[in-house]
Amino acid sequence: MAGHSHWAGIKHKKGKADKLRSNLFSKLSREITVAAKLGDKDPDMNSRLRSAIQAARSSNMPKDNIEKAIDKSSTSANENFENLRYEGFGPDKIAVIVETLTDNKNRTASNIRTIFQKNGGSLGTQGSASHNFNQLGVIKIDKKEISDQNIFELAIDSGANECISNNDFHEIHCEMDKVYNVKKKLETIIQNFIFAGIEWKPLNSVEISKDKLEVTTEFLETLEDDDDVQSVYTNLKFGNN
Repeated sequence: MAGHSHWAGIKHKKGKADKLRSNLFSKLSREITVAAKLGDKDPDMNSRLRSAIQAARSSNMPKDNIEKAIDKSSTSANENFENLRYEGFGPDKIAVIVETLTDNKNRTASNIRTIFQKNGGSLGTQGSASHNFNQLGVIKIDKKEISDQNIFELAIDSGANECISNNDFHEIHCEMDKVYNVKKKLETIIQNFIFAGIEWKPLNSVEISKDKLEVTTEFLETLEDDDDVQSVYTNLKFGNN
């Protein structure tokens, strides 16, 4: 999801703030609707919905938008969304994983394939790129919520494997099947979360020449701008990696 992807922190905005915000709200709304449709509409009883709502709040999505997205789960009975993953290689053979949430997999596959091909990349089969990544449970918390020392102790006590404090947020890693259990324990102390879910972390990052960095970044942005795309991950090494 925009803002959660491995490379998103360094994207060039290029005056597209309003469009990016609208696109982000659309993706967040879709995740809330699907989470509410697949489970309980009470976020206390539905961990996926609770995480989706917390992510929306962290992105300053209005409360009305969140409530509308939940309500839509009752009126969209004929809409069946699927989580689909695409793997491939972009410019300079960087490995890329694209996670989508779509009600038309033919449209989505065609769009993703076209974006790869137009940028000199290619889609691969399942597993072709993902062997370059680890799939982990990831929880992100704003640094204003808790100190470095306290979050480290709390994370380990909650069953996490690792806790990394960046400039703006704490990032907790755990086994992917334990992410919501760990988060539930964290919720006894922390109320606001930026993100909680499954992410792909590269085993080894690769560098490309500076003259190709802008083209590659635009390729990643184009992928993430697609309405059906929820998250984009790459093993491309940026300056802050």
